[in-house]
Amino acid sequence: MTPEPCDLSAVAARAAIAAGRLTAVALAESCLARIAAREPEVSAFAALDADLWRTQAARVDAAGCPGPLGGLPVGIKDLAATRDWPTGCGSPIYAGVRMPFDAAVVSLARAAGAAVAGKTVTTEFAAFHPGPTRNPRDLSRTPGGSSSGSAAAVAAGMLPLAVGTQTAGSIVRPAAYCGVVGYKPSFGTVDPTGIKPYATSLDTVGVLARGVADCRLFVAAVSGVPLDPPRGALPRLGLCGSPAWELADPAMRRAFAEDLPRRLAAAGIAAVPCELPPLYAEAMAAQRTVMAWESARCLAFEAEVHGERLSAALRDALAAGRALDPATVREAYACRDAAIAELPRHLAAAGVAALVTPAAPGVAPPFAAGTGSPDFNRLWTLLRGPCVAVPGLACADTGLPLGIQVVAPPGADALALALAERVMAAV
Repeated sequence: MTPEPCDLSAVAARAAIAAGRLTAVALAESCLARIAAREPEVSAFAALDADLWRTQAARVDAAGCPGPLGGLPVGIKDLAATRDWPTGCGSPIYAGVRMPFDAAVVSLARAAGAAVAGKTVTTEFAAFHPGPTRNPRDLSRTPGGSSSGSAAAVAAGMLPLAVGTQTAGSIVRPAAYCGVVGYKPSFGTVDPTGIKPYATSLDTVGVLARGVADCRLFVAAVSGVPLDPPRGALPRLGLCGSPAWELADPAMRRAFAEDLPRRLAAAGIAAVPCELPPLYAEAMAAQRTVMAWESARCLAFEAEVHGERLSAALRDALAAGRALDPATVREAYACRDAAIAELPRHLAAAGVAALVTPAAPGVAPPFAAGTGSPDFNRLWTLLRGPCVAVPGLACADTGLPLGIQVVAPPGADALALALAERVMAAV
């Protein structure tokens, strides 16, 4: 059976467009039909203008679909400024506010040939207060946060690509819960200009998609960073529960400790157990301090002028950040720097080039329980290296996705993507 265009991966859709078998308009219409069918129950979009999307797609077709993203629809997380749609940041403070410019990633995606589809739902300022989005795999559950709408739109077949951002676990965790691929590049790979910040030394722009190759295609197009797979045999992986292992639920423990090693071995992927030294448990705690300190500054205006319009949880978090002792904050940054410097040495001593870890504690929690814990992501975001979440494992009881991620030192993005592609094929 021939798949609907909206169900194609970004790479497959781009190939079909290049070969003349598909047009940007036909792809847009297929996605819009899927949106009409599923958006009422999923609520992935914060802003959507079908006629504007069609106009963009027609313009791209008329130009011959140039560029690496020629003709592909892309959703934009509603933290990024856009001229054509409001930028609400998941908060009533900015409901309906329209910026006079586009964020860098939006302009760069357009320049690479993409048709911007609309704005996807974010949690409040990329923190933890959820929006309306439901998990397409099970509507009674959360899609995760903060890139809730981006993950849900990709998982539901509404879009092949959607921009996300990550400060703690906001790309990887939704990818894990929704059963899609999420790629948080090395810090600074994609320019964050024009995106509302939450914590400036942590915020990282990335993408959610159906395949690792899709993520490679998008980030290379908007960053200019070559991400082609390295030649030759890929190095060994380290299987690492991470300092958050005790928080994993029984289904994740079984899948990660038993099912994953068996599947990797069957696929011929060399992987060995790898423990982290105590410094990394300290670094995971340091991420909380850094995020609290920086968010209290990034959202100082909103807290001062519109405090009553923030959720109670965010007000409390910002107050805690303002109350931090500067000496404690300096220690947290020093711990971060030491952990970043130590990671390549530790991996080399263990004989591995990258790690595989859980991407979340387990399956997506019930919607009423919130967007889930980012504790399996905090450390890796702090360390500023690439994280690539891939689906494949599943909970034996519910059948819901159990995400895992490949993580590597800063700058090792091409390697992390190549290893993630192998792991995804294996699991």
